[in-house]
Amino acid sequence: MSQHNETGKEGEKAAVQHLQKKGYKIHATNWRYNHKEIDIVAQQNDEMVFVEVKTRATTAFELPQEAVTKQKMKNLVYAADAYLQEKEIDLESRFDIVSVLAQDEYKILEHIEDAFRANELL
Repeated sequence: MSQHNETGKEGEKAAVQHLQKKGYKIHATNWRYNHKEIDIVAQQNDEMVFVEVKTRATTAFELPQEAVTKQKMKNLVYAADAYLQEKEIDLESRFDIVSVLAQDEYKILEHIEDAFRANELL
Protein backbone atom coordinates (compact mmCIF):
# COMPACT_ATOMS: atom_id res chain seq x y z
CA MET A 1 0.00 0.00 0.00
CA SER A 2 1.38 3.42 -0.88
CA GLN A 3 2.34 5.83 1.89
CA HIS A 4 -0.55 8.24 1.28
CA ASN A 5 -3.06 5.36 1.42
CA GLU A 6 -1.51 4.15 4.68
CA THR A 7 -1.66 7.71 6.05
CA GLY A 8 -5.34 7.90 5.12
CA LYS A 9 -6.16 4.59 6.82
CA GLU A 10 -4.39 5.66 10.01
CA GLY A 11 -6.24 8.96 9.93
CA GLU A 12 -9.54 7.11 9.63
CA LYS A 13 -8.63 4.97 12.66
CA ALA A 14 -7.90 8.14 14.65
CA ALA A 15 -11.25 9.59 13.53
CA VAL A 16 -13.12 6.44 14.62
CA GLN A 17 -11.47 6.62 18.05
CA HIS A 18 -12.35 10.31 18.32
CA LEU A 19 -15.99 9.67 17.46
CA GLN A 20 -16.25 6.74 19.87
CA LYS A 21 -14.85 8.88 22.69
CA LYS A 22 -17.61 11.40 21.92
CA GLY A 23 -20.22 8.66 22.28
CA TYR A 24 -20.92 7.90 18.62
CA LYS A 25 -21.84 4.34 17.67
CA ILE A 26 -19.86 3.24 14.61
CA HIS A 27 -21.98 1.28 12.11
CA ALA A 28 -19.46 0.90 9.26
CA THR A 29 -16.15 2.07 7.90
CA ASN A 30 -15.17 2.33 4.25
CA TRP A 31 -18.68 1.42 3.10
CA ARG A 32 -18.91 1.32 -0.70
CA TYR A 33 -21.70 1.66 -3.21
CA ASN A 34 -21.21 2.03 -6.99
CA HIS A 35 -17.58 3.16 -6.62
CA LYS A 36 -18.56 5.73 -4.00
CA GLU A 37 -17.26 5.42 -0.45
CA ILE A 38 -18.32 6.59 2.98
CA ASP A 39 -15.33 6.69 5.31
CA ILE A 40 -17.38 6.31 8.50
CA VAL A 41 -21.06 5.64 9.10
CA ALA A 42 -21.97 6.46 12.69
CA GLN A 43 -24.95 7.22 14.85
CA GLN A 44 -25.32 9.90 17.48
CA ASN A 45 -28.56 9.55 19.42
CA ASP A 46 -31.34 9.37 16.79
CA GLU A 47 -29.27 10.77 13.93
CA MET A 48 -27.18 8.98 11.32
CA VAL A 49 -23.83 10.66 10.69
CA PHE A 50 -21.90 10.18 7.47
CA VAL A 51 -18.30 11.21 7.94
CA GLU A 52 -15.66 12.18 5.41
CA VAL A 53 -12.16 11.93 6.87
CA LYS A 54 -9.32 13.93 5.35
CA THR A 55 -5.79 13.29 6.54
CA ARG A 56 -2.76 15.34 5.60
CA ALA A 57 0.89 15.13 6.61
CA THR A 58 1.15 18.91 6.63
CA THR A 59 -1.06 21.96 6.41
CA ALA A 60 1.43 23.82 4.22
CA PHE A 61 -0.84 23.79 1.16
CA GLU A 62 -4.34 23.55 2.61
CA LEU A 63 -6.19 22.34 5.64
CA PRO A 64 -7.40 18.76 5.22
CA GLN A 65 -11.08 19.75 5.21
CA GLU A 66 -10.44 22.13 2.31
CA ALA A 67 -9.83 19.05 0.13
CA VAL A 68 -13.50 18.03 0.40
CA THR A 69 -14.80 19.23 -2.95
CA LYS A 70 -18.40 19.77 -3.97
CA GLN A 71 -18.18 16.61 -6.11
CA LYS A 72 -16.93 14.62 -3.10
CA MET A 73 -19.86 15.96 -1.09
CA LYS A 74 -22.29 14.90 -3.84
CA ASN A 75 -20.74 11.42 -3.91
CA LEU A 76 -21.08 11.16 -0.14
CA VAL A 77 -24.75 12.16 -0.29
CA TYR A 78 -25.35 9.60 -3.06
CA ALA A 79 -23.71 6.80 -1.06
CA ALA A 80 -25.45 7.85 2.16
CA ASP A 81 -28.84 7.65 0.47
CA ALA A 82 -27.99 4.15 -0.77
CA TYR A 83 -26.85 3.13 2.72
CA LEU A 84 -30.07 4.33 4.33
CA GLN A 85 -32.18 2.53 1.74
CA GLU A 86 -30.19 -0.71 1.86
CA LYS A 87 -30.27 -0.86 5.67
CA GLU A 88 -33.89 0.39 5.79
CA ILE A 89 -32.98 3.15 8.22
CA ASP A 90 -35.45 5.97 8.71
CA LEU A 91 -33.55 8.50 10.81
CA GLU A 92 -32.46 12.07 10.26
CA SER A 93 -28.94 12.28 8.90
CA ARG A 94 -26.10 14.74 8.65
CA PHE A 95 -22.70 15.01 7.04
CA ASP A 96 -19.56 15.66 9.09
CA ILE A 97 -15.93 16.16 8.17
CA VAL A 98 -13.07 15.08 10.41
CA SER A 99 -9.76 16.73 9.64
CA VAL A 100 -6.65 14.80 10.75
CA LEU A 101 -3.03 15.90 10.84
CA ALA A 102 -0.46 13.11 10.58
CA GLN A 103 2.65 14.41 12.31
CA ASP A 104 4.40 12.22 14.90
CA GLU A 105 0.97 10.89 15.92
CA TYR A 106 -2.41 11.24 14.28
CA LYS A 107 -4.22 14.23 15.75
CA ILE A 108 -7.74 15.41 15.13
CA LEU A 109 -7.44 18.99 13.96
CA GLU A 110 -11.14 19.59 13.70
CA HIS A 111 -14.45 17.73 13.76
CA ILE A 112 -16.90 19.77 11.72
CA GLU A 113 -20.40 18.63 12.60
CA ASP A 114 -23.09 19.25 9.99
CA ALA A 115 -20.37 20.43 7.58
CA PHE A 116 -22.78 20.61 4.65
CA ARG A 117 -26.35 19.77 3.74
CA ALA A 118 -27.50 17.67 0.82
CA ASN A 119 -29.97 20.31 -0.39
CA GLU A 120 -27.16 22.89 -0.64
CA LEU A 121 -25.46 20.88 -3.38
CA LEU A 122 -28.17 21.24 -6.02
